[in-house]
Amino acid sequence: MTSRRSFLRTLGASASGAFIAPGILGAMGGCMPRTNAYVLSNDESGWDRVPGILRRIVPPRFPARDFDITSYGARGDGTTECSAAFRSAIGACNAAGGGRVVVPAGRFLTGPIHLRSNVNLHVQDGATILFSRDPRAYLPAVFTRWEGTEMMGYSPFIYAFEQENIAISGAGTLDGQSDDANWWPWKGGKQAPARNQLMKAGEDEVPVANRLFADGSFLRPQFIQTYRCRNVLIEDVHIVNSPMWEIHPVLSTNVTVRRVKIRSHGPNNDGCDPESCRDVLIEGCEFDTGDDCIAIKSGRNADGRRLHAPTANVVIRNCVMKDGHGGVTIGSEISGDVRWVFAEKCRMDSPNLDRALRLKTNAMRGGALEHIFMRDCTVGQVADAVVHVDFNYEEGAKGAFLPVVRDINVERVSSRKSKHALFLRAFPNAPITDVRLSDCQFNDVANPSVLENVRGLTYDRVTINGKPA
Repeated sequence: MTSRRSFLRTLGASASGAFIAPGILGAMGGCMPRTNAYVLSNDESGWDRVPGILRRIVPPRFPARDFDITSYGARGDGTTECSAAFRSAIGACNAAGGGRVVVPAGRFLTGPIHLRSNVNLHVQDGATILFSRDPRAYLPAVFTRWEGTEMMGYSPFIYAFEQENIAISGAGTLDGQSDDANWWPWKGGKQAPARNQLMKAGEDEVPVANRLFADGSFLRPQFIQTYRCRNVLIEDVHIVNSPMWEIHPVLSTNVTVRRVKIRSHGPNNDGCDPESCRDVLIEGCEFDTGDDCIAIKSGRNADGRRLHAPTANVVIRNCVMKDGHGGVTIGSEISGDVRWVFAEKCRMDSPNLDRALRLKTNAMRGGALEHIFMRDCTVGQVADAVVHVDFNYEEGAKGAFLPVVRDINVERVSSRKSKHALFLRAFPNAPITDVRLSDCQFNDVANPSVLENVRGLTYDRVTINGKPA
């Protein structure tokens, strides 16, 4: 019998290097087919969709079997290399039909960990997994997505490719050991040549198998990446010192990220970036990051349009956002569209948090960002605007793909201090449409809102510095 993986590859292989068949995977839980925009009727609330989304998001369950990594040769002394022990324990757990791979108290040094179906990597309280600082440990190259473009690159620290029923759990710590001397210095000059080459390869539709950007390319690996996976749970762990993006589900469905604490202030240290995913729940998490706390994505430029795999049905609730460029962010890699995002009951507060709700795009990205909902969120101090939408991000108008941003709904959101209440800036030939604010209070706002090329902006019981908007 043909395996599911072989079946998908046979159907999805193309000269462009895409191994995805969007229409087929849409039915099977991977990426989704192109759909027309959905328009709410007058008596319908977008929030009415949330119970149905949550019913579909069911965390995986695992057999009651434990595979302790110390039984496979791991030593928690912080210096013994434990990669082989992790591989053996995960292989045994998978072969037995699933269970927990247990990391007990101690400090365990390892290279990349590749999860397999039906495996729960359980990091107990008092346990720390230390990831190697040697880039060669993350070879050979794997199929990955880097800043929205597919390539063959360094393995993410924890990686799963085309697996089902996987988890990372427990109250222990995942330490990427990144700092000003390791991984982070690659940002900028070192990574720039390879980054530019990768973006050009995406525009030129070079087959993904030929986009080799691993050893010597200085493109930092993500911390956790699940690629084309189903039924994913990341729960309770603490994540520190990441090379770049920290939790990065890609082309995955039924994803739960719960009670995770992230503190990592390196460059591009986004907290959680679901990209081209469907049915995602992020709840009870704490983000203290060097970039966006949550950044929802769907691929970059030509490569994002090639796959055209939207992110849809994302529920964010009861999270705390501290330092970062944005609390709930959509973009900038959104060429495959993003729709139906719901954020509620979150708390955002830091002089080093720039924005609460942020949408960033341009005419190189294109794509549609629609049906965005935020309610019952408390914003303390943000450095810029509470609600920020900007079409002039990076390349701005220098492109042929006009962005679409429409149907943004913000209700019962209060802020204590900000530069602007709103910053909404679009193009004259591509306005932002249908932005609705209700029952919001924006206090200690230093400057007037910036509103450029916005149509259908409505206020209902909204005050700015105590006065009706």
